[in-house]
Amino acid sequence: MGGNVSSLRGPGLPILALTLGHVFSNAVRTLPAVAADVLSRDLGLAPEALAALTGAFPAAFALAMVPVGVGLDRWGVRRTALVLMAIGMAGCALAALAPGPATMLIAQCVLGMGCAGALMCPMTYAARAMDAHRFGLWSGVIQAVGNSGMLLSASPLALLVEWQGWRAGFWACGGLAALAFLAVAATVRQPPPVRAGHRSAWQDTREILAIAASPGLRAPMTIAFASFAVVLGVRGLWGGPWLMEAKGLTRIEAGNVLLLVALALVAGPAIAGLVQRLVGRPVVLLAGSHILVGLLVLLLPAGGPGGWLGLQPAGFDAAVMVAIGLVISFQILIFAQVRAAVPAEQTGRALSANNIAFFGGAAVLQAVSGLAAGWGGTGAALATFGLALLLCSLGYLWLQARRGGRSGSRRGVNAAASDSAR
Repeated sequence: MGGNVSSLRGPGLPILALTLGHVFSNAVRTLPAVAADVLSRDLGLAPEALAALTGAFPAAFALAMVPVGVGLDRWGVRRTALVLMAIGMAGCALAALAPGPATMLIAQCVLGMGCAGALMCPMTYAARAMDAHRFGLWSGVIQAVGNSGMLLSASPLALLVEWQGWRAGFWACGGLAALAFLAVAATVRQPPPVRAGHRSAWQDTREILAIAASPGLRAPMTIAFASFAVVLGVRGLWGGPWLMEAKGLTRIEAGNVLLLVALALVAGPAIAGLVQRLVGRPVVLLAGSHILVGLLVLLLPAGGPGGWLGLQPAGFDAAVMVAIGLVISFQILIFAQVRAAVPAEQTGRALSANNIAFFGGAAVLQAVSGLAAGWGGTGAALATFGLALLLCSLGYLWLQARRGGRSGSRRGVNAAASDSAR
């Protein structure tokens, strides 16, 4: 008990304040799961067009990761987080007021930029304030608390959308962004990192790109490409339409199922961290969990109309989705691998480089899933994510084998960063 109080008096409270931004990000980017049908109707979009439009969020997110990484290492977590939360509030207002698809597209881009540091800000703060053991613990806490934003975008926002429409959902998310802004302003005091010499923003940008391309990060970035895409695809966009269209659930019933999935995503990181500490073998756990999730995603269309399992009841889908939420949480092991690959002063840039893969992959696969939906419906869209995750997991194992596991990863990253600095 005393240790917990001490943590909150030290870095714990600022980390939790920064994590509110991650809560906001998870809520706003998964809102379409319970509002896709009314969004499509009001904006005059086919489902595949809506997938492409909302895919602008992760695309903008990925593009913003380079300047976010530069900002974290040049100007510090506090100022970077406050600017991003202000952008997020503006994006929510723009989305809530959007009269048509063009404005909503712009709003999704603004929201993607505003949320780009939602996870990296608390992660970077924790990485600088704690040793490796405590960082491993707090990275799970950050993911678990941040994923609670998906609780809001399940039953609560489903009820709000049913009562007041999807615009009210964006206004509610904007209020959450404002709360995060105030919490960060009140609690975060960590100064910017000490920098040796004078470096331009362009040099920092080149270093992030060099880190992203370095041998030490290739394996984790490969599996990251499809890892978060599955969360955003199943929980954030297609899960709700699948339950309503293929299984005949109402919006509230589908929201209740998605609430269970969100609870799994909240509990999952803590479970994953515990299993990793007990078992070790992070490479096996990371690859094995993602292969299993890929197979679970493919079970959803298999149990739908015309699937090879035959039409299964909605309880089958709920159980599969909850299992996906629990098992995909082993993705937190990616952050520890990335952190271990670089020195402390490059943490922000390395985590940002990895997040380019997380959200760049989500943008690409969401666009592909939209094409698949136009061809074969929601089941085909879901299958896109399962197949991609299987391929990326095998690619991760292959790259790990080529590099002999994790040995030498730090040397590869440092060499690449040094080359970029010259």
